[in-house]
Amino acid sequence: MFKKGVSTVLAGLMLTSTLLFGCANQAADKKPAAPAPASEKVQRSVVADHGVVAAADPLASKAGVEILKKGGNAFDAAVATSFMLGVVEPQASGLGGGGFAILYVAKEKKAYVVDFRESAPAAAKPSFFKLDEKGEIPEANFLLGWSAVAVPGQMRGMEMINQKFGTMKWADLIQPAIDQGEKGIIVNDTLAKIAVEDFAHMDKSVTKAFFEKTFIKNGLPISKGEKVINKEYVESLKKIAKGGADVFYKGEIADKIADAYAKNGKNWITKQDLANYKAILREPLQTTYRGYTIDVLPPPSSGGLTVAEMLNILEGYDIAKMKAGSTDYIHTFIEAQKLAFADRNQYMGDPAFVKVPTKGLLDKKYAELLRKKIDPKKATSEKVKYGDPIPYERASTTSFSVIDKDGNMITITHTINDFFGACVVPEGTGIMLNNEMDDFSTALGKSNSMEPGKRPLSSMSPVIVHKDGKPVLTMGTPGGPRIISAIANNLVNIFDFGMDIQPAIDAGRFHNPNAKETHIEKVFTAETMKALTDMGHTFKQHEANDLYFGGVQGVMYGKDGKLHGGADPRRAGQAFGY
Repeated sequence: MFKKGVSTVLAGLMLTSTLLFGCANQAADKKPAAPAPASEKVQRSVVADHGVVAAADPLASKAGVEILKKGGNAFDAAVATSFMLGVVEPQASGLGGGGFAILYVAKEKKAYVVDFRESAPAAAKPSFFKLDEKGEIPEANFLLGWSAVAVPGQMRGMEMINQKFGTMKWADLIQPAIDQGEKGIIVNDTLAKIAVEDFAHMDKSVTKAFFEKTFIKNGLPISKGEKVINKEYVESLKKIAKGGADVFYKGEIADKIADAYAKNGKNWITKQDLANYKAILREPLQTTYRGYTIDVLPPPSSGGLTVAEMLNILEGYDIAKMKAGSTDYIHTFIEAQKLAFADRNQYMGDPAFVKVPTKGLLDKKYAELLRKKIDPKKATSEKVKYGDPIPYERASTTSFSVIDKDGNMITITHTINDFFGACVVPEGTGIMLNNEMDDFSTALGKSNSMEPGKRPLSSMSPVIVHKDGKPVLTMGTPGGPRIISAIANNLVNIFDFGMDIQPAIDAGRFHNPNAKETHIEKVFTAETMKALTDMGHTFKQHEANDLYFGGVQGVMYGKDGKLHGGADPRRAGQAFGY
């Protein structure tokens, strides 16, 4: 997920909003016009009896619901939704990415995590790069181009979900995406805006010919209402539908990826790297909050632990009494964020390579210790120092959620990282490859430093929530580190403030990853903002519903016993059900 927000300067045009996953764009010679904000009112939520899918694009949600109607379970619907998102939300997801799934199997009364996070190739050694004067890998190597790509995990992840938990045939779950891909997609506001923001990198890509066939028209980025057809991507889908995930990792597509690296003089990702990749079935971590049990991702996602640590800190306060949007609540939440992010940055990494003090970070007594560091009347003016969880150590872009009539639940968060990934496409595949190497630390010898086969730290944080032994909610979001604050904020909105899922998602957001400045939407009162400023907080303000704050999608059981789905107005998503 993207951790380096930047602004794009195009000649004659400055777009000041920093976009989730957006590439670190440079000035361009062309002068595209920014699309106007959407004016139409969209019904984003749904109440249903049998099943709900909430995704970042209505066509993806509808594809998942159609699978449910045909008798598929939530996991079948999730795979179909994922493949459809690769077609209708190409800037954020697809075959060249990876991610995580958290799911609940009703028959087993058990939750699982499927880790299909991308991994560093065998060539990923510091000696591959010329180090800078600080002895670090220059960041540019991980942002764009062939060396920014980590070995994709998307197909192995979908394969595992299909084989272990699904009921329908693989090809039948991919067919809706193929059908839509052949028809093409109509560019919406979200894609049009992102195309403008990331135009410079598409225009200067070493695989520019691909982008000129898809996302650039007459020398300018595509605009709202235009049609996009990626024929090569559709052909790749057809091959995978027929031959399975092995086509990507060992067959024709693997050959084309390896050939692309050979042609560009980069011995980075090889056929052996692709063949060696495996998805991992993991146990979720758990915490409790206000009588709810919350399943979260384990490392190499940092998101689950950080969300849990934030909630553990907040549980010691009477949040409901503070009221949503109040000065006291925002202050307390920001300070809890700082403490949790300080620990995240110090301790977390791929557990196959580093020892993560998981139990200590989850411990309620450790949270109590951290809570004492929060001054109720004053903001911390400097970065918070990480804590010491060791004495308590007793031995995650798109996201979507599905629930079916039997109570099976799944949320998947997956991504190609920055919008349009590394901006490279192996010839003849139509597949935009991720730039997940950017999620490693460029410094050497750190918990999240690059090593061969290592999975980079992620902020992805899909959750499943239980009450009295029954699953009641699942949600997730894209957004880099903003994922963590968005999920925690939405859970508090539901548990402490009693909101239904759509009002919880709609509510204003704020984010502080242990920094001097807090990012906040312009939805809070002038009195609240002044009071927070007087306490020592400083802010970077964003417009309401800014894409910077992600795109939460979620489903839950409402107080009426029905299935409620909610979709974030910060994306083009909608929830559908039946």
